[in-house]
Order: sequence, then structure tokens, then C-alpha cells
Amino acid sequence: MSEKKKKYTKYIIAFWSVIGLGILGVFLLFFMIAKGKLGFMPSFEELENPQNNLASEIYSADGKVLDKYFIRENRTYVDYENLPEDLIDALIATEDVRFYNHSGIDLRGLVRVVKGIVTRNTSSGGGSTLSQQLAKMLFPRDAMENGLQLALRKFKEWVIAVKLERSYTKEEIILMYLNKYDYLNNAVGIKTAAQVYFSVQPDSLQLHQSAMLVGMAKNSSLYNPVRRPELVLQRRNVVLNQMFKYGYISKEVRDSVKQLALDLDYHKVDYKSGAAPYFREYLRLTMTAKKPVRENYASWQGQKFIEDLDEWENNPLFGWCNKNVKPNGENYDLYNDGLKIYATIDSRMQKYAVEAIEQHLRYDLQPLFDGSMQDLNNPPFANNMTAGETEDLLDRSIRQSERYRVLRLQGMNFKEIKENFKKPVEMTVFSWQGERDTVMTPLDSIKYYLRYFRSSFMATDTETGAVRAYVGGPNYKYFMYDMVKDGKRQVGSTVKPFLYTLAMQNGLTPCTKVPYVSQQFQMPDGTIYEPKDSDVDEEKDGQLVTLKWGLANSKNRISAWVLKQFSPQAVVEVMKRLGVYSPIDPVPSMFLGTSDITLYEMVGAFTTYANLGVFIKPYFVTRIEDKHGNVIATFQPEKHEAIDEQTAYLMLNLMQSVINDGTGVRLRFSNLWRDRVTKEYGDFAVPIAGKTGTTQNHSDGWFIGVTPKLAGGVWTGADLRSIHFRSLGSGQGANMALPIWGYFYKKVLADPTLGITEEQEFKKPLNFTIDLDCDEEEDSNSPTDFNDFF
Repeated sequence: MSEKKKKYTKYIIAFWSVIGLGILGVFLLFFMIAKGKLGFMPSFEELENPQNNLASEIYSADGKVLDKYFIRENRTYVDYENLPEDLIDALIATEDVRFYNHSGIDLRGLVRVVKGIVTRNTSSGGGSTLSQQLAKMLFPRDAMENGLQLALRKFKEWVIAVKLERSYTKEEIILMYLNKYDYLNNAVGIKTAAQVYFSVQPDSLQLHQSAMLVGMAKNSSLYNPVRRPELVLQRRNVVLNQMFKYGYISKEVRDSVKQLALDLDYHKVDYKSGAAPYFREYLRLTMTAKKPVRENYASWQGQKFIEDLDEWENNPLFGWCNKNVKPNGENYDLYNDGLKIYATIDSRMQKYAVEAIEQHLRYDLQPLFDGSMQDLNNPPFANNMTAGETEDLLDRSIRQSERYRVLRLQGMNFKEIKENFKKPVEMTVFSWQGERDTVMTPLDSIKYYLRYFRSSFMATDTETGAVRAYVGGPNYKYFMYDMVKDGKRQVGSTVKPFLYTLAMQNGLTPCTKVPYVSQQFQMPDGTIYEPKDSDVDEEKDGQLVTLKWGLANSKNRISAWVLKQFSPQAVVEVMKRLGVYSPIDPVPSMFLGTSDITLYEMVGAFTTYANLGVFIKPYFVTRIEDKHGNVIATFQPEKHEAIDEQTAYLMLNLMQSVINDGTGVRLRFSNLWRDRVTKEYGDFAVPIAGKTGTTQNHSDGWFIGVTPKLAGGVWTGADLRSIHFRSLGSGQGANMALPIWGYFYKKVLADPTLGITEEQEFKKPLNFTIDLDCDEEEDSNSPTDFNDFF
């Protein structure tokens, strides 16, 4: 062999050796990557079951999504069959047109990228397939990676993409991609994005909407429709051009759709807004509660600890996430496990309750109080408050503020903080006409908010105990304290039905006549306690009157007579059987409602009367499903027989007299001259049993109303009991609370889908024979001047 030929052969061998070593090196590189020798590589199990953070959803009883719980990702899962064809076509045409023809890596796409780099043509497009993009989303890059690490990471994504293609079908990869992509503005996944940007479900997305969401996939931070709508519109039209280019739509369709606006119906994701925020927060705290430990409660929270411990031991929903474990042994995570929580709340009734509170506070009650503040010495505080007392209350409010906490962390003492609270600052404040920007001192802002009256409302199904509406206050963003379940206030005369229940249990009837005279109690210290009526009926003074008349007109003399026949402790026992768990002082003044009780307890107790004496503890959740739709928990309300059927029915009759002839009469009449808006919530024909309540200094107004199918309760008052109306006419429960119940029930009756009508009647016990028609003389003496009650 010639030297020349030997030299040539040597070069050939060297050339192929280099090529072979290169191929072997690439093979070894990918082999080591696949085996995880060069850093993290997901296992087969991780690829088969990628960790996805799924927000838990709350569903209303009528099938609406009330809201979601999440921390990192507001994402919920959607099935492939619920994805519109236009959405899938737009994704393929724009992101990976050869998606169905490759196995994770598109060689033609890579050649195009290399060519673009050489020619510096940045418009040639990227080379990442959908599978590679999904790999990047499932196993994110480290933001601190250098050039070499980034290149290695790219190789890893190729390997993961190929593995994904082997583990999943093409449809599953598309589904995972759309369920995983972050569309910004707390919209992770196509289902949430469709709801956030267009207020629709994915299967209802139209072509131009699908094109916009696919266009965002290029860079959602850049193509943000809320901040850069013009740029997003251009990008959407690029997607439509791609769909036309690859034959998914015709030229006519493309040109027509390009003329459409973005058509946004944007809803900001904010836990302080949306449907039923007070209820959602109650549910969140309840489900994630830990076993109560006394050391974790302040010294003054002894009763709270007792109540929470009882909930932990007897309420399966309380602490559910910490009481139950997943198949892998871990506790359920409310924020990431994609739970589906089916609540008892009815979205329609919830809406009506919110509207009723706003209607009364905004248009009636708050303007009435604001107009009376000119007569106050130190508004909004009552005139019987001294300057020192109001300053103490304001100091307490300062200490409870977030601003105080921040300034204390900065090292300021209280004197310095008070001076800081007197310096004007820019702020946004609540008003019933909408948020407004203003300048005021933080101290003035405290007074500004204290003047606002607040209301809470809860409604339950009388037969099942399911809570249908739950409103803890007038506006969750600005008044976050929940006055349904957390807030306790004096209940006033709404406590009197419990006293009368004791009387009915012991043989008295609504028509039993008792003397309308003053009653006295000798106290342990030797003093005499004599309950007074704010308005003694001179015509009936010293006469015999029926218990029905006494309760209807909320006469303290009659209640005192009933209490003297039994004992305060006997009334406490009745209240406990009716579900009242707050401490009750067994003292003679208890029938004035001096004990602090929650609205939740009061509504639950009153519901017993419509359910033939069976107490059903109001409950909030019917079942919980995991992310796969498997039922993992069901809930039934606690129930027991609290009183006998006859007593319950007698109490309904007694409380109907409150509405027909007593302090709640404005629900029956829409032409009371002193009430300019009664026509909007009065004139009910449905049977209503109820009771108004007003506390000392008319600081709190209550009304609990029960109908055959629905029971509801209202509390109204200011944050501080020292802020109240000056007159009983304005500050009583019939004016502060009852109208909200009326507004709500009017809306319920007007909605035929709820199935609640005025023809429904209370359930009557079998073989009930007691005559409930009191004598005609009593009826003829019933008040006819209804304005006496206001």
C-alpha cells in the first residue's frame, strides 16, 4: 500500500473515530442525564403522577362555584372532553404544528432554530415542542443557572419530553399543558383562566377568546390582557393567522374574528371579594383548625377554648384536614389537594341576603344615623359617654390596628404612636357609594369607620338545618369580623320565647291569662329588682291579659310573671336543649336578653319550633370529594328532640302573634305612615313566627323570623355599644334588623326556582286539640294604632 493511500486511510479512520466518539459521547450524555447522574431527573413514578398544586373549590347547593382555596396556584382541573376544538387547534397551530408527528423533539424545528441563529433571524420561531414546554412547566428551571447549566438543562428537557411522550397520549399531553400553564393574575390552568378573563367555563370559550389565551402562552407576563390589551390583541391575531396558515380556519373566518375586540370580562381573584367571603373564611378556618390547646389561647379566651374543644370532639368538619389523611399517610392540604367541598349555601339566597343588608344599611339606617350625629357632643359616641371614656375606646381601637403593630415594631412608644395617628395621610376608605380616595388622619379614620352600622344575617332550611345564606357583615374587605359565628352580643327580647317555651311545657297556653302588674324579685344582696316596661299600656294596667298579648308586645311585666312561676336556671336548661352553648347567667334579668349569644345559636334555636321540636344544629357542608371525584367525607347535622311537638306548635302560635299584632307587625302592613319604605318589605301573607329584640340603650337590634320552610335571623348594631341611636323608635330591633329580613324574604318569594311560596303552612302535630283563638274581648282590645310600636 502506498504511503499516500496509508495516509488517506489514517485520516478516514481518525474522522470516523471522532464521529463515533462524538456519537458515543452524546449517547453517554443522554444516558447519564436519563439516569440522573448529572442532576435531578424525575423518576417514572413522578412522570406518571406529576405533583400538581390544585386549588380546592367550594360548590354551592345549587351547583355554583363560590370560590377556591389556594396559596401558590389558583388552578383547577378540566377534562379533555371539555376543551373546545378551536382551543386545541389554536394551540397546535401556534406552538407545535408537527405535534402529532414527533416523539417529543422536533428535528425540523431545531434545524429552523439553528438556521435562525446563524442568519440572526429572530422571527424564525422557537424549537421547543409542547412536550418540551410541558417538561419545563412540570420541572422548572433554576433561575440562577449559568450558561453551561442552562444548556445541560435543555438536554434534560429533551429527555423528559421523550419520556412524557412514552408515558402519555398526545391528548393527555395537551390536557396537562393547558391545565398547568400560568395565565397570570392568579389564573393557573385553562379552567381558571376562562373564568378570570371571560367568566365562562372552558367549553364555552369562543374562537377569539381561545386565540387570546393561546397567544398568552408565548409570554403571559408580556401578553397581559389587563395591562397591555393592544399588544395582546396583536398577539391574538397572530394566532388567528397561524390557524389560517395551517388550514384550521378559513380566510373569511379569520378576517371576521380579527375585527372583534378582546371581549374581556375580567374578575380579579381576591379572597376579600366574591360570593360569601365571610362564610368562605369561616369554612377555611374550621377545616384547617388544629386540636385546641389551652396555652394557645389568651387568658380571656377561656370560653373560646371550651367551645373550640367541643367542636373538635363533636364536629367532624372542625379540623377536618388535620383529622384525616390521604392514602399516602399525609394530612389533606386544603390549598393544594384540589378538594371539592359541597356547601349547603344557596348562591341565590346568599345574593339576596347581601342585597338586603346593603339596601337597608345604605339607603335607610346609615343615612338616619348620620343625620342624627349633629346632635352628638362627640360623634359618633353617645352623649352619655365622658371624654375620658371615649378616649379609652379610641386608644383601644388604635392598639387593635395594623398601623399600631407596624409602628411598635419600629420602636415607637404609645405616646409617639398617638401623635403619628394625628398626622393626615392619603388613604382609600369605604363608603356605601363606593371606595373613595381621601386624606385624613388615622385617628379620624377610626372614628369614620366606627360610625358605620353593621348587620349579620343567617338563614337555614327548617327541615334539614342546612345553612342557605351566611353574611357576617356589610363588606368583608373593610369589616372583616364575622358577626354570625364569632361575634356575640346581647340578644334583648329575642330571648323571651325561651322563657315562654318553659311555660308551654308546663301546661300554660297562648290564651292563658295572667295579671299585667309590676313584678319584683328579691336579689341575694337583699335589694329588690323590678323589671320595667318602656311603655306601660295604661288601659290594661292591672288587668288580666293573655300570654299571647304579652309576648306580641314584648311586655317585661308578663315575662317577669312567667319567670317567677319557674326559675332562671330552668330557662337556662331550655336554652341549652335548643342549642344555645354560650354562657347564660341564671338571674332574674335574663329575660331582658343581657347574655351575649351568637346569631348562629339564635337562628338554630328558633328553627326548632318549625321542626316540631327537633333541634337540628345548623350545618354547612354535605360532602367532600378528592381531586378525582371520589367522595371522601359526608356530613349529617347533629339533631335531637329538644321540646315536644305540642310545645313547639304553641310557640309558633305565640310568635305569630308578634308578627300579626305586635312588634313585628310592619311585616304584615305596607301602609304605615311613619315607614316610607315598608311597602318594599311588608305585606307578607306567608305564616311568620318571629321575635324582635332591642338591648339596653338600643345598642343592638335583632329579629329572628321563622316560616314553614326557611328561618332567618338578623343582628344590627355598631362595632361599639356606645355608638347607637338616641331614640327607641330608630334603635329598636323592629327598625334596625327586621327590614333586612323582610327585604330578603321578598326576594326569596319572588324567585320561583327556590320553591318557597306563601301558601306553605307550619307542620301541625297529630291530634292537636288546644284552642288557640283567645276570647273576643282580648282580640277587640288588641292595639290598632300600629305606630305605637315604632
